[in-house]
Amino acid sequence: MDRIDVSGNKKKMLGQLLCERSYLDESDLQVALAEQKLQHRQLGQILLDLDYITQAQLNEALALQVGIERVDLGGISLGSDVIGLVPAELVSKHNVMPLHRKNGRLAVAMTDVFQPQAIEDLRLVTGCYLDRYYADPTQMEHAIMRFYGSNVARMLDNLVPADQRAEDDQADNGDYTAAKLHELAREPSLVNLVNLIIHEAIDARASDIHIEPFEHEVKIKYRIDGILVEKTPSSKRLQAAIASRIKIMADLNIAERFVPQDGHIEFIGKNGRVDIRVSTIPTVYGESVELRLLDRTASLIELPDLGMNETCLKGFMKCLQKTHGIVLVTGPTGCGKTTTLYAALKTIYSPGVKMITIEDPVEYQLEGINQMPVNAKRGLTFATGLRHILRHDPDIVMVGEIRDRETANIAIRAALTGHLVFSTLHTNDAPGAVTRLIDMGVEPFLLASSLEAVLGQRLVRTICRHCREPYKPDEHVIKSLNGASEITKGVALYHGAGCNECSQTGMSGRLGIFELLRITGRLRELIAAKPTTEQIIKAAPADHVSMVHDGIAKVLQGLTTPEEVFRVAKTITEDD
Repeated sequence: MDRIDVSGNKKKMLGQLLCERSYLDESDLQVALAEQKLQHRQLGQILLDLDYITQAQLNEALALQVGIERVDLGGISLGSDVIGLVPAELVSKHNVMPLHRKNGRLAVAMTDVFQPQAIEDLRLVTGCYLDRYYADPTQMEHAIMRFYGSNVARMLDNLVPADQRAEDDQADNGDYTAAKLHELAREPSLVNLVNLIIHEAIDARASDIHIEPFEHEVKIKYRIDGILVEKTPSSKRLQAAIASRIKIMADLNIAERFVPQDGHIEFIGKNGRVDIRVSTIPTVYGESVELRLLDRTASLIELPDLGMNETCLKGFMKCLQKTHGIVLVTGPTGCGKTTTLYAALKTIYSPGVKMITIEDPVEYQLEGINQMPVNAKRGLTFATGLRHILRHDPDIVMVGEIRDRETANIAIRAALTGHLVFSTLHTNDAPGAVTRLIDMGVEPFLLASSLEAVLGQRLVRTICRHCREPYKPDEHVIKSLNGASEITKGVALYHGAGCNECSQTGMSGRLGIFELLRITGRLRELIAAKPTTEQIIKAAPADHVSMVHDGIAKVLQGLTTPEEVFRVAKTITEDD
């Protein structure tokens, strides 16, 4: 355990300590001291009132002043016997962390070493005398997530009074009154618990949090790299309180539990703002809650870093240089279509070109680009928004998604009248986008004249770089690969052995597999005749490579595994 020496700090004044640690300027200290002479109040409180320092900085200086050492929680290792000394609800409520116990004394890290209630609770629960250490709040937050995580069952006993538990076990969650739900949702332990769940998901790079009620427990799952990972389940008795806390954060109706609701949370993570879309739906065992995390601090991916091969990237870049026409990106929900379009817009952005987007929702704010969010409640749909966008003299337009015939026809006509239009469509592959639009009611001859390219894509997990190693796959895997692409004998394939960096999964991060269908003169003639998907594939240009083949190429490059490509390939080869 790393400690910071505080020898000599006992005789130093509070202001001197704050200045030495660069928390306070000397000039600001003099202002505060002058104020103290007039008001006869404690210097620390005056500095807080003047917004010269934070509460955490004051707590640290006061601890150092009385000789309490600071402990570094960054690399500590705790055994289960130590973790079990202090219940999770006390750890979360008071921001404390047990360090070790010896001879009836418990070393404990605290973000506020002068909390009388925390000290009393710890003594009462552990039966030990306390040796206090100061810990940085950010390190404390990380340590609590690391050692206690989402183990919410431990927090139940102090959250729900004992005389109510027997009744709650026999009652449906809907039997709580709205006042009781508000009371539970504002309990400090419950507030900290929900915050911990969200912080843990952000740290794990999760895109979604699922809170699913079942008969005897509430399952908590994170979607990491496209795969759901189940965490420690919650007690059934906390179900209503957790859902209510999230609904309060999202400004939803806490008393309405029998119809779906949608809301939004602006959450401040360790690195900045995270936007969270919240959706609730009623199920037979209570409300199921889904949170989609959009990290505003994450930098946008550049087009060359998406994973396109050289031919695909060159062809796509050529399409981006067009002055008019429509370029589509296709694939299922969550496959990175919007990320690709953002990268494309960022690549071709110029102050001399007016770009407007309409999105549902606006996921990232792009510098220099006008972005309009869909607002269905007020009648602002993709179709109505697109009509108004065209009156603003845009050069380039991005439509978040083509969902209906009206939006499709407006986008096609915009492309025909001198605008470059980007949009997304839900189809299994690039050739399928043509038949989908025709099925929506777009005239084939208009589509043939306006469509420039379709980019189909999926996301595959990449092998963890920390535990990547060569391996010999099963023969049936080689046979499956040879069914789509010729694999030479003795070729090296790789997988992840599993390590702490990837949570023993062997995979970390994702990249795209792509297929680009450029619309040539031959294809335009075919599209005008209302072709089938098979006819389009046969007439595709020579540089057209299917997503499956692109995936296999990435397997041979050691970027991903055959199993991962086959997992994603199932959705490509299945019928809509």
